[in-house]
Amino acid sequence: MKSLQKTFIEKIQFTIEQSASLRALGEYRGRQELYYQQIPEVLERMRQVAVIESSESSNRLEGIVAPYERIEAMVLKNSEPKNRSEQEVAGYRDALALIHESYKHMDFTPNITLQLHAMLYRYISEDGGRWKPTDNEITETLPDGTKRIRFKAVSAVQTPMYMDELTKLYKETITVEAREALVIVPLAILDFLCIHPFRDGNGRTGRLLTMLLLYHFDYQVARYISLERVIEESKETYYEALHASSQGWHEGQHNVMPWLNYFWGMLIRAYKEFEDRVGTIKPGRGTKTEQIVQTIERKIGPFAISDIENDCQGIGRDLIRNVIRGLRDDGKIVSTGKGRAAKWIVKKD
Repeated sequence: MKSLQKTFIEKIQFTIEQSASLRALGEYRGRQELYYQQIPEVLERMRQVAVIESSESSNRLEGIVAPYERIEAMVLKNSEPKNRSEQEVAGYRDALALIHESYKHMDFTPNITLQLHAMLYRYISEDGGRWKPTDNEITETLPDGTKRIRFKAVSAVQTPMYMDELTKLYKETITVEAREALVIVPLAILDFLCIHPFRDGNGRTGRLLTMLLLYHFDYQVARYISLERVIEESKETYYEALHASSQGWHEGQHNVMPWLNYFWGMLIRAYKEFEDRVGTIKPGRGTKTEQIVQTIERKIGPFAISDIENDCQGIGRDLIRNVIRGLRDDGKIVSTGKGRAAKWIVKKD
């Protein structure tokens, strides 16, 4: 909540490069709907792989490892976990599923945060879904094996109060002050990680909250590309950015730029990967025709061929004309004019 104070936010200034990153992410979000309309069977497979990779990578970042084939079985076949590591992976799987299915009904509140944490430990006898009972510190292990304190988190006594204030400030900043979501979301996650409200599972809960809050603003790339895998593949930069931006946090004198830069870069990389994967997929026979038909069926008012071209990027006008003629012959659409100015409208039963 230190990062979400109005006086703190108003002092943040962005460089030209940072503003460009925000614009790029807005453009990615604007294009994502085009890709979601294409090749549903491929997108479904990407979604399944993303859940597997997210369950694997987010836990592996915390030193929890299970064989890929077992994770795949737990995700795709809902297999029962066989040991402690698999139990923790299964808990993360369930929390992901909850967010995917119900994010619209899950506000960022202390109770939702506790619920997500509880799901991480639902297969384990440990107390999940409770704030930490004792003070904790964030440590790191040096190459020689010794440990040092990297950050001293909020005390156990103050944690409930801090989490209440964090979630209230977040809601106020987003709804009343209408601040840019791509600034407020990473700042909220940074504050959550600095509060460190749980004895264990803070990193995993933070990554779940990241997905949840991004979904609220229609940044849906995590449905098909595992953000957790992207973070794992850049974990040194991830931890360096978190460390740099947490220094001076208790006094409200911290520099949030390393964390914001990392967060935006992580998202941009995920969107690029998503577009690269979908853009190189070669549809099978009939897939383009199905896409055109589905696009037309969604039209409410009159539409022109150019409208379908815009919605079906990469599909030639000749194929679109052929599909329209076929739908006309089948009596499913009717023309509202002639010549170049002609438009079409879907017949309602």
